[in-house]
Amino acid sequence: MKLRILGCAGAEFPDFRPPAFLIDDRLLLDAGTIGAVLTEEEQWNIRTIFITHSHLDHIRAIPALADNIILRNMQHTVSVYSTDEVIAAIQQHMFNNIIWPDFTKIPSPENPVISLTTINPYNDYSVHEHLVQAVPVNHTVPAVGYRVKSGGRTLVYSGDTGPTEEIWKLCSGADALIVEVSFPNSMEELAHITKHLTSSMLKIELTKVDVLPTRILITHPKPQYYDVILREITELGVRGVELLRDGTIYDI
Repeated sequence: MKLRILGCAGAEFPDFRPPAFLIDDRLLLDAGTIGAVLTEEEQWNIRTIFITHSHLDHIRAIPALADNIILRNMQHTVSVYSTDEVIAAIQQHMFNNIIWPDFTKIPSPENPVISLTTINPYNDYSVHEHLVQAVPVNHTVPAVGYRVKSGGRTLVYSGDTGPTEEIWKLCSGADALIVEVSFPNSMEELAHITKHLTSSMLKIELTKVDVLPTRILITHPKPQYYDVILREITELGVRGVELLRDGTIYDI
């Protein structure tokens, strides 16, 4: 399983891009960054996007991808999957012919550039050679994380979450976990209010996992505190923990 980090930051600054994780060049987890990194040919390879929640930094690159496809007259549909609340938000507040043209009906309702599909948590969805399952997490809006299985490998992605429960059941023995740490420990109160994690909060969450994943890849740090968060996750002393950087490629 090839994992390419298109973006992994909790805010946008030079050299820090919003979250997007490309698996095997075709399947995207969240879509905060696409066209700012990928060539045209690489963009055309993307056929499936799974979205964790409706916040702008996780969906904002989808409209530009749709625009690029229609301008090049690419005859294919990108399928966007998420829960009912997230799909409804994307349709009502993004592809609504006000914020952006409704690419779920362009060039035609029968053959749109973007297809929005509702999924149900805990069900398995077979996409290409991947098996994907969503599980609810604890955020300020309805949100899920994902488990992706392919070729005997397992990747779990938390998306944005505060202290939660269900997703840790999917993590035991996984090959990799992408999990957020948005704030330094000194900002734990804000983390609780906004339903994010700090390094110390993550350490508590990891006690809920029976067998820790081989790799624990930290995403969503606020760029202003990147160095502090890097130091704090290092001080956790947890095997396999690494703070992500945009552009990194992993063989999971």
